[in-house]
Amino acid sequence: MVAPSDLRPSTQEIQALFDRIAPVYDELNQTLSLGFHRVWKRMAVLWSGAEAGDCCVDVCCGSGDLALMLAQQVGVKGQVYGVDFSAQQLAIAQQRSESARLSKIVAWKQADALDLPFEAAKFDAVTMGYGLRNLTDIPQGLAELRRVLKPNGTAAILDFHRPSNPLMQQFQQWYLDQVVVPAAERYGLPDEYAYIAPSVDRFPTGQKQVALALEAGFSQAVHYPIAGGMMGVLVAAH
Repeated sequence: MVAPSDLRPSTQEIQALFDRIAPVYDELNQTLSLGFHRVWKRMAVLWSGAEAGDCCVDVCCGSGDLALMLAQQVGVKGQVYGVDFSAQQLAIAQQRSESARLSKIVAWKQADALDLPFEAAKFDAVTMGYGLRNLTDIPQGLAELRRVLKPNGTAAILDFHRPSNPLMQQFQQWYLDQVVVPAAERYGLPDEYAYIAPSVDRFPTGQKQVALALEAGFSQAVHYPIAGGMMGVLVAAH
């Protein structure tokens, strides 16, 4: 018998979920992380090694936070692509880039993270925030990130994790049960956010992510736990 935590939603189900939560996605992220999600995303941008004039991509870009941070990093001589399979998230990302006057730097594309619409070795840096955990084929997703990176390029991948410390595990579960789900219920999205806990349970540990990145062809990989191990950034070099 398959345990509920082992039942993976399909790509279409995940896509529909992110379309539904798009209108409140930014507000909920800000509320549920107490604003720290922007700090963690800036850490990912820093670890990606993106520099002025670079060409970069943020995969599973959602409403555009990381892509817009990358745009600020690469400046007017650079180029950033934001890729997501959710049309509703991309529509919000487009509005945000126009409001921030960054639309000349950022291009938004609707596409599958497992089959990116770019030639090999196109990007100096790649980021992904809270996307790898939701892919139906994590090894393929990592292989695609590696494929589109230039030699010596770096991918920085931010996501939730189960901490190794038992006390932090208990705190994380309490937070999911007592803060995240009730907050989602207030927005009328209890089912949409209930998926987080089982998706974290399924997600490979940091050590396993490093192994998967090396198997995908990256030459080096390091996983940095942050927020008491409840978050982490996988940094993988081509």
